[in-house]
Parts: sequence; structure tokens; C-alpha cells
Amino acid sequence: MRIRDILDEATLKLKESCPRPQFEAELLLSNFLKKDRVYLHISDNIEVENYQEFFKLIDRRANFEPLEYIIGRVSFYDITLKIKKGVLIPRPETEILIDRVSEIIEKENIKNIIEVGVGSGAISIVLARKFPNLKILATDILDSAINLAKENIKEFGLEKRVKVIKRNIIDKLDTSNIDLVVSNPPYIANSFKLEPNVANYEPKEALFGGERGDELIKRIVLDVKRGGIKYLACEMGYDQREPLEEFFKQKKIEDYNFYKDLAGLDRGFIIKYF
Repeated sequence: MRIRDILDEATLKLKESCPRPQFEAELLLSNFLKKDRVYLHISDNIEVENYQEFFKLIDRRANFEPLEYIIGRVSFYDITLKIKKGVLIPRPETEILIDRVSEIIEKENIKNIIEVGVGSGAISIVLARKFPNLKILATDILDSAINLAKENIKEFGLEKRVKVIKRNIIDKLDTSNIDLVVSNPPYIANSFKLEPNVANYEPKEALFGGERGDELIKRIVLDVKRGGIKYLACEMGYDQREPLEEFFKQKKIEDYNFYKDLAGLDRGFIIKYF
């Protein structure tokens, strides 16, 4: 079967499951053939012998499995990471969190931070690459995330500066030399109905934050305060600003600001505790 015919059929199969079916068909085929997308267009008359194996990938995508899980990689910030089912796929919105944290690290000359919920390692790896003197202690409760984060950290040669441990929040950690905590925690309400590509494949532990969705965020806010840490930078849901502001007032947290994502939605906050 020729490349052009394979792409035509694959595009048709993907019309119901993804917004850019032709683009994703090309990405999957270029990954399958280990060629770039340009090759597909200049060699579209080439016969592909084992094309049936390729259509198994298309069937997975047609069943709403995320493209990143199928190809095993995800682009984030300025790097490409390994990714697999059982670990949350990093989102572009989290790149804004990294930029906000970077401003604080640079301004305060921070050397030691904690990341709560390391996932694939995306945040810690990008920050460690941006700041060669930065040391990061990263936590997670999912073994799948811890193992993958360690793989990605090793891939970038950052094992000496990014340590990953199994912990819930920052329980029993020595925070005496920590100046900042960064987190993209689960913040979706348990009852919220997600798209099938998320609901059926990504880990629920990394998505749902409780009945209201902000329970874990509030716990992180209090844990960081108790730990005597100066800064918290945290991602949140677009509809959580009002309840979080009320919570901050109740807990006498006065120095905070919210930031928006590229769609103009509230997406996170920075707290300065002292």
C-alpha cells in the first residue's frame, strides 16, 4: 500500500477522534517509518509493506488514546520527554507555571526547591536545565510516575541535582533549606466529566483533587506554610480563584497573586508567606 493511500485511509479513520486527523496521521506514520513528515510528501508513491501494523496504531488513536502515549514521547517547553500510560501528559499551560517560578528563582537567587507531584519530570527537568545551580527534591505517590521521572531525569543527565522520592505532599521532609515549592497537583472535581481521551487513559490520581477539586491544593498551601517555606507556585482549575481567595483570607495568607493562561482563564497562583 502506498504512503499516499495509507494517509488518506488513516485520515478518514481519525476524523471522529481528533481535531487534526491528517496532521496526526502524518505524525503517526512518520514515527512508524522513523522518517520526518517531509519524507511522506516527497515519497508518497513508496509502498509500505507492513502497513497493517501501522493501522493498529491508527485504531488506538481512533479509540481516543492520546497520541503521546502511542508514540511514547511528548514535547514540552524546550524538550522532548518519554511518556507512557499511567503518567499524566504535561500540558502547555504548565509552561506558564515554569516561567513564573523562573522569575522567582532568578530574583531571589534560590538554590533549593521541592516539586510536589513530579509526574513525568517535566517541571523539574526544565527548571534544572534553566538553572545549573538549582537542586530539586521531587515527590510523587505513583510508582509509574516516579519510575518514568527517573528515566527522563537520567536521559538529561540531571540525577545529581534532581532527586525523586515517594511521598504524599511534603510529609516528614526536611524543609529547612527549601525556599520554594512548585506543584501542578490534581485539581479537577470528582464529578467533572472529562473527554474520553483523558478519562479513559490518563491516571485518575493525577487528575481528580476531591469532591470540589481544590482539597489537595488547600492541603499543599497549609503544608508549605507549616514548613516555613517562603514561596509556593501552584497550578489550579480555571474556576477555583474565588474559593481559594476565601481560603487564603481564612488562613491569614495575605501576599498572593493569581495568573492567567493564554486563553485568559485563571490558571495558577503564587504565594509569598513572609
